[in-house]
Amino acid sequence: QVQLVESGGGLVQAGGSLRLSCVASGHTLSNYAMGWFRQAPGKEREFVAAITWNSFSTRYADSVKGRFTISRDDAKNTVYLQMNSLKPEDTAVYHCAADRRYYRTTEARGDYDYWGQGTQVTVSS
Repeated sequence: QVQLVESGGGLVQAGGSLRLSCVASGHTLSNYAMGWFRQAPGKEREFVAAITWNSFSTRYADSVKGRFTISRDDAKNTVYLQMNSLKPEDTAVYHCAADRRYYRTTEARGDYDYWGQGTQVTVSS
């Protein structure tokens, strides 16, 4: 069982930056591909970014390409999401997730095996 805990959310003005962290316990993250998803009020949870176990491959939603960067530090058992040039439409609860198929990046929610509780990101205009 993998426990995931996100942090780093908060309130930021449009154009600002935040870095989210996702720390794992119970298992080493190096055995998993990792993803970030977000869910705004009244909307479905949507894919944001994903990274393979060795960081060789990453994938991004079109809406965040060029603004967000996913990375990982397996020595710290942590995955990051650097978010720049934030927009009000980025406002959501952000969740990290772990995929046992460590070699792939996938956008499908059902492909992920473990989820964190999320951290709130609010971008004011």
